[in-house]
Amino acid sequence: MASLVHELKRLFGAGRDGSARGGVTGGDPALLELLDLPLLLQEARSADVAAARVGAKDTARRRLDAAVVWREAARRTGDPVHLRKAAANAEMAATGFDRARRSEPWARARCEQAFCALLGAELFADHGLNAAAEVAFKEARALVRGGLTAALADTGLAVLAGRAELATGDAQAARRAYERFTRPIAALDVLARRENLARVLAAEARLMRADLICAWGARLADPALLRLAVDEAAAAGRRVDAAYEPLSSIRAEIVRAQALTLWGETCGDLEALTAAATVAEAALGEMARDHSPLDWARAQMALGQALQSLGEGTLDERAFEQAVTAYERAQVVLKDCPTAALRAQCAGARALSLTRSAELTGDLAVLDAAEAAMKIELSNLHAGRDPVAWALAQLHLARLYEARIGITGRDDGRRAGAGLALDAALDVFAEQGLRSLAVMATDALERLRSAPRTAV
Repeated sequence: MASLVHELKRLFGAGRDGSARGGVTGGDPALLELLDLPLLLQEARSADVAAARVGAKDTARRRLDAAVVWREAARRTGDPVHLRKAAANAEMAATGFDRARRSEPWARARCEQAFCALLGAELFADHGLNAAAEVAFKEARALVRGGLTAALADTGLAVLAGRAELATGDAQAARRAYERFTRPIAALDVLARRENLARVLAAEARLMRADLICAWGARLADPALLRLAVDEAAAAGRRVDAAYEPLSSIRAEIVRAQALTLWGETCGDLEALTAAATVAEAALGEMARDHSPLDWARAQMALGQALQSLGEGTLDERAFEQAVTAYERAQVVLKDCPTAALRAQCAGARALSLTRSAELTGDLAVLDAAEAAMKIELSNLHAGRDPVAWALAQLHLARLYEARIGITGRDDGRRAGAGLALDAALDVFAEQGLRSLAVMATDALERLRSAPRTAV
């Protein structure tokens, strides 16, 4: 592997005069996975230079290649600047292709614009981007009858349909969401027999399906759906070679660990939770933080979630302490992504682990630290921009207040504060159709109301 890295640095490195060479990956996702982040960013800048060079042939194609590279950079860093560069290059590529004479590359450029929008919606909880992505995917699909671009458009539309129904759909709707991926994945599998790019994209499509079904299973607390997500993530991992597509392999293992954790929680299976922690630890052992910071942070969060669930199942304080450590490692990366939805999720999970640790040990200093951190996180959130993340933070803050009252036996006004936070959170969860979170908020309100009143 060391020799491979050395050869990549030689191939993608700067010339003797220090100038970067033109982009040479052609936006091939498999080749991009082998580049660490500094080399990836260098490749993105080189692709921009190559596209802007006077006299360059097929500038639109070069713009499309640059868009793919910048989107991968955004995916690894959560940097909105990288994502804007990707979207801008994709737009220029679509403008550069003649829609009538070069319908296939034009449709591919529109798909790239749509995937940029999908990533933006995921990273920054900007759900308006989903509508823009749907328009682009439909325009692309209307222009091509089959092939790689049609499969990509169908995959994107399947993701969007699943996201749209996620808040209100039942288990049957989840199964329909799963089946929407069947045709594009089958098409990509056929194309993969003669084109390596299609093999990587087929694995990516399976991973999108696994992630979506995992979200459905979590919302409905449905063991069958969660088991399906575990199996689908494993299938995605088997479709790639970890030596040559390391990030695809690691991303599949992260989703598998998350699905295993949720499945273990739902079924009360401690062995599944232990297996989830093992899978996450193995994924972390296969990657360096600087290769893909966001994937590394996600792997740390997957490990933290598994350990936190083990702590709940065993009442082992050490498991919560280890979970807090994993979340804090993730926050080393996420502190540089203030707009990333993942940051709020990590902060909330860390606060819950600290709460449970404090309840088991009676350590109020732990609660003080957790409460201060959660208030800082709340100050960075906006209810209008990301209502769910804001409501989750309110739910976690109320849990911290509840824990303090339970440990001290005294109410210094936090009971009222917890009630206000839970009422606000419940309103959001009800509006968004998040049934399981609404139940959690309702149960917490009932505990507050039924608990004996304590003196200040």
